[in-house]
Amino acid sequence: MPTAFSADNSVYEQACDQAIAMCDGNLRSTIKALIMANEYLEIELQELRATIACGCVPNTVVAISSDAA
Repeated sequence: MPTAFSADNSVYEQACDQAIAMCDGNLRSTIKALIMANEYLEIELQELRATIACGCVPNTVVAISSDAA
């Protein structure tokens, strides 16, 4: 997945085209949908941070073994 510093903008162009197509070419609807998705993700992030801050995250670590040798 490209990072914010990726020089390949074609991925972003394609994502924009897909978002616009999903909203039947209506740019206002596309922007509205993206704002709503962003708000949802911000709320999810706030909830995750609150969960971590109160120590409600399970303290288990899954060990990944590497047998490739």
